[in-house]
Amino acid sequence: MEYRKRYQKWMESSVIDEETKKELSMIADNEKEIEDRFYRELEFGTGGLRGVIGAGSNRVNKYTIGKATQGLANYIKKEGQEAMKRGVVIAYDSRKMSRELAEHSALVLNANGIKSYLFEELEPTPILSFSVRELQATAGIVITASHNPPQYNGYKVYWDDGGQIPPDRADSIIREINEIEDFEQIQLISKEQAKQAGLFVLIGEDILQRYINRVKALSINSQLVREMGKDLKIIYTPLHGTGNKPVRRVLKELGFQNVTVVSEQELPDPNFSTVVSPNPEEAEAFKLAIQLAEKEGADIIIGTDPDCDRVGVVVKNKQGQYVVLTGNQTGALLVHYILSAKKEAGTLHSKGRIIKTIVTSEMGREIAKSYGIETIDTLTGFKFIGEKIKEFEEDGDKEFIFGYEESYGYLAGDFVRDKDAIIASMLICEMAAYYKHKGMTLYDGLMELWEKYGYYIESLKSITMTGKEGMEKIQLMMNSFREDPPARLAGMDVNIIQDYLKQKAYKVHTGLEEPLTLPKSNVLKFITEDGSWFCIRPSGTEPKVKLYFSVSDKTMEKSKNKMEKLMKDVMERIGQ
Repeated sequence: MEYRKRYQKWMESSVIDEETKKELSMIADNEKEIEDRFYRELEFGTGGLRGVIGAGSNRVNKYTIGKATQGLANYIKKEGQEAMKRGVVIAYDSRKMSRELAEHSALVLNANGIKSYLFEELEPTPILSFSVRELQATAGIVITASHNPPQYNGYKVYWDDGGQIPPDRADSIIREINEIEDFEQIQLISKEQAKQAGLFVLIGEDILQRYINRVKALSINSQLVREMGKDLKIIYTPLHGTGNKPVRRVLKELGFQNVTVVSEQELPDPNFSTVVSPNPEEAEAFKLAIQLAEKEGADIIIGTDPDCDRVGVVVKNKQGQYVVLTGNQTGALLVHYILSAKKEAGTLHSKGRIIKTIVTSEMGREIAKSYGIETIDTLTGFKFIGEKIKEFEEDGDKEFIFGYEESYGYLAGDFVRDKDAIIASMLICEMAAYYKHKGMTLYDGLMELWEKYGYYIESLKSITMTGKEGMEKIQLMMNSFREDPPARLAGMDVNIIQDYLKQKAYKVHTGLEEPLTLPKSNVLKFITEDGSWFCIRPSGTEPKVKLYFSVSDKTMEKSKNKMEKLMKDVMERIGQ
């Protein structure tokens, strides 16, 4: 049994510390736990790795993180002396072990002669992306598990353009990591040695100020903000994460004077003790914020996840109740606001582009089309949006306006190459001020868009299947949909099947095939005769499969009925 061999190797290793061995000795009689911790090496995917914190090869700890960093160091060394000198920027969030793992990563790099820039305190992922570009570093690392539950942590790698590493570069780094067979191969020096060699550098206020200035420059109507800044009542929750200081700072410096923070969720807390999960995609995360909003009579609530790359929005509906907008709804509102404000300011150009992912609502595309702006699709994952921005920059024939995905990630501007909840929070509050100036709420604005473009509604189902058996079940599910695709969904014929693994689109009734130009990915999308669709994809970072649904119709009631039928057909198919 391979997992037993791995377990024994850890127990006998001279490199593994006694505290780790003690943790492992406590599970000596628990075969299932040993198997789960050691049945595989924690997999480094296209952007990095993520997993449960603990001892073992399938866990996040200083040894698995050290191995990943040594692999990255080996790759950078092959890039040459200049790449080593330019160094690596490292950021971390408020999770358990984040600071320790960030510092450990820095010292592994330093032991390999590679300079590291470590933030003095926890900082958002988008600021890491900005800093890589601003410092002209070779790469970046952020220690975070984003919005996952508290037992998780992770490790994401960025390259010199500030974007997450693309698949081809990730493959090369993964090969370097896989060549490390023993922890003895991981180099490490003390912090004192690293500082003396000038390799361990702390990042302070200067970089942060440069970032804040760039964010504020993205405000489209700063005059409106100054006029409405006192009147708009904003409730903000950082959900115990990194957004607390930068989000509040940007809003204050722009002129939003009426921002109240949820005090129970203001400070870093690795246990995220006030929420089930620190995820702004889930309504439960806003429970305390909504209570405060009701007390204060707030116009809008915003909430950012622990590494502050996602933001959720809560608004008042017609009945005066606070409702959480979906990522697709917020995205559509932002597309409309940004394009209309730019048109009014005379800064909207035909070469401008909106970028979204293949599982994001088509409503934004319809809005952009009405402004004469093309929308481009990418695979799921903001790194692909970042790649497109780089492509636009190099070719010069297109201009990036706004990028977004259904999972609450948004970006404007080109100085960050990942989703940015600080930029998005600013634009959302500016947009809310715009509607308040018109005597409307953000919900009124959404209803106006529905009336004009159609009642688009979307839904997402995530099915978690833990352990080795779960991964196998997910693969069987994908094989079933690929080999025996549904012919009808929600009483409608399936017209198009898009298989991103085979990079082909099949037109069911004609039998014609067309190539898909996006990179290979284990994703299937089924589009019906009226444009409704269902998409299935395994998560790239967690042991779960995600099911996406989208419909639209002329009334909300018709859309809801259509969605109910679509979801019922799919969930019955997978036995849920």
